[in-house]
Amino acid sequence: MKFTKMHGCGNDYIYINGYLETIQDYNSLAKKMSNRNFGVGSDGMVVILPSDIADFQMRMFNSDGSEAEMCGNAIRCVGKYVYDNKMTDKDIISVETLAGIKVLSLFVENNKVIKVKVDMGEPILEAKDIPVISDKNPVTNQLIQVLGKDYSFTCVSMGNPHAVCFVDNIEDNMIYEIGPKVEKDVIFPRKTNVEFARVISRNTIEMRVWERGAGETLACGTGACATLVAAVLNEKADRRATIHLLGGDLLIEWDIKTNHVFMTGPAETVFEGKWCL
Repeated sequence: MKFTKMHGCGNDYIYINGYLETIQDYNSLAKKMSNRNFGVGSDGMVVILPSDIADFQMRMFNSDGSEAEMCGNAIRCVGKYVYDNKMTDKDIISVETLAGIKVLSLFVENNKVIKVKVDMGEPILEAKDIPVISDKNPVTNQLIQVLGKDYSFTCVSMGNPHAVCFVDNIEDNMIYEIGPKVEKDVIFPRKTNVEFARVISRNTIEMRVWERGAGETLACGTGACATLVAAVLNEKADRRATIHLLGGDLLIEWDIKTNHVFMTGPAETVFEGKWCL
């Protein structure tokens, strides 16, 4: 089975052309291929499939085999994959995900996609729809006690749940000790992604993420979007900001007229290979 390794800001996935390849067990294959010691190594697996309601369909699986609704970095690479492999000649395409249809604008140079702008849709702020068990709407300053200490989170869904905590300095223990416990806290019925963010200016934010089902990754597109929304809700940032991630930068905009969040960032191909089933 042929595959392509790609990444967006270091958030790496294995891409499989579902038009050409048949997969019996998505979950098991994602877990095996994503293993960084015994497999290809990645944050997960993405399968590109036909869609009845969009140009393409994307199914995304975390490195633990669980299926996720969406991934902002992964969907940018989907745009690059289908254009570079001549599956489309359009520079604006639609992609069906479990979080709805997303529209991608492809920036092309020398017949290759170098970056992608994604209309991520409207942020979800209702507690029951994120979902998070809370009597707040929007869910700001939600206190969660971890290891005897209270942390304040703002909860946002960008098609998948996020809990954003603003701190003065981002420390490793926040990611590796606090992140996993918040991910599985009882107030999150479907678990949650966890972001720790430091506001540098009204237009610049540093962020690290503990991703649900994957652990720390070098970048999270939906997390970057959720972080900007959370920063605006807490009056810490303007509606357009650069989010500094471990793997690179993303430009995030929350449009006041449409209420849609837009994400612009790179998409890169690493290598192609064959997996022996």
